[in-house]
Amino acid sequence: MAPSSSARKVAKLASRGKGKKVRFSSGTTFPAILALTLFLMVALVAYAKLSLPGEETGAPQPTDQWTMAYSIRVCDTDLPALTGSADEIGKDASTGDETKVTTGTDRDGLIHYHAQAGGATGRKAKLGVFLDIYGIKLSDSKLELPASQVGTGETRVWDIKKDPFKGTSCEGKTPVIKVRVWKDYSSGAFIDNVTDFRNLRFVTNGMAFAIAVVPDDKDLDIPKPASVAKLAELGINVSAPTSTTVTGDTTVDTTGDSTATTTGDTTGDTTGATTTVAPTTTGAATTTTG
Repeated sequence: MAPSSSARKVAKLASRGKGKKVRFSSGTTFPAILALTLFLMVALVAYAKLSLPGEETGAPQPTDQWTMAYSIRVCDTDLPALTGSADEIGKDASTGDETKVTTGTDRDGLIHYHAQAGGATGRKAKLGVFLDIYGIKLSDSKLELPASQVGTGETRVWDIKKDPFKGTSCEGKTPVIKVRVWKDYSSGAFIDNVTDFRNLRFVTNGMAFAIAVVPDDKDLDIPKPASVAKLAELGINVSAPTSTTVTGDTTVDTTGDSTATTTGDTTGDTTGATTTVAPTTTGAATTTTG
């Protein structure tokens, strides 16, 4: 059968295209624009990363002398404040003034944070820095104090998986470890953190921290550390705007009693946390789960 007319036309067109190169109708303009756009995008991303402030920038710096209150609580009892030692002199945090620390008699329940040059300044200033100086291990399931901080035969490990309330008034209740944080010791506003405690940041002078192994009860009250009275005696006055945003960390209303609802990651030095602050009853706060 003779090939059809349409088939002959297709074959003729195909033979005409042999050996010819495909070219952009606009020449090299489009590829050049595309390459330039990609280059600019890469350069912009690189610049953005380089321009981000380092963890060491911002307060506190070596010129800052911050004092914060803390307590360690098991069930309904506060443990004795930590004893300082000469080993902490020259470090970023200590339990008290240098004279008392060197004699080992200082139990004032205060964190004296004096960031050292090249040390844990800015965003590196965290609760974990203080805990490490005193050899305290803290996770969402266990609190462990070094033997040097407890008396002979006294309990120094509280593991929520192993009945930490045995022999206390909380025996038989479900335990949980929390760190309640008041950004302003004189305010009723607080946030309960139930994970990633080491990365809780020191963001201002006059904060208060209550490390607590307590029954898992949302209505349970965890009081402020008794040492907040010493902050008042020192004349510490925390002045902050109604809502202060710190990138990657929890924000609390420090000018009144409020509820702080936090979403986002709070691990370590986390970024992108978003906080909504709304007025409510005195001293109430929600739980941060990381």
